[in-house]
Amino acid sequence: MLSEYEYQAVMLSLKVSFYAILWLIPLGIGIAWLLARKQFVGKSLVDSIVHLPLVLPPVVVGYLLLIMMGRQGVVGGWLYQTFGLSFAFNWKGAALACVVVALPLMVRSVRLSLENVDTKLEQAASTLGASPLRIFFTITLPLTIPGIITGVMLSFARSLGEFGATISFVSNIPGETQTIPLAMYTFIETPGAENEAMRLCIISIVIALASLLASEWLTRRCSKRLGAK
Repeated sequence: MLSEYEYQAVMLSLKVSFYAILWLIPLGIGIAWLLARKQFVGKSLVDSIVHLPLVLPPVVVGYLLLIMMGRQGVVGGWLYQTFGLSFAFNWKGAALACVVVALPLMVRSVRLSLENVDTKLEQAASTLGASPLRIFFTITLPLTIPGIITGVMLSFARSLGEFGATISFVSNIPGETQTIPLAMYTFIETPGAENEAMRLCIISIVIALASLLASEWLTRRCSKRLGAK
């Protein structure tokens, strides 16, 4: 059985990952569509910035978030003074850190699907009088669902495993920012807490594996349904 301490870490991880996905879906689809379908000055730079968290050490990402989104930061200070919204050292900041580090995975998955959509279908709908918005929601978006599902599941698994950016940005506060990886780190540093660390390790593996299996099953199911139409 899990202790209250371990249970809090597991539930907080699921909560943080869930809210991160809620932010990632519209953000990832929007950026992926922009990069896949539009040509503009600085496109390569935008693409590089989006994928920067893949190559930067997570601690660096967390430190940059702390500088920008902390209460004394340029963006974070304005949000706190204007709306009373604070990200540093609370679970919302942990979710934001997960959004930043998982965004490249979401964008890449959706972008690949968008680039595989037959644009002739969109052109045919346009000649029949469909608006760009209707074309997107009735043709483009349904055909990219397999990529969206893949991106969601990969991002969810990545969010569950986030450590460096989280601990740098929101610290390691039990019940508030201490997700599974941070709780494991605490147990590893605590003599005699090997069993607790192992339990959280097993839970992490089970959740991540379930996410990947669900992604594979849903992607195949959607691909078959789209192929049958």
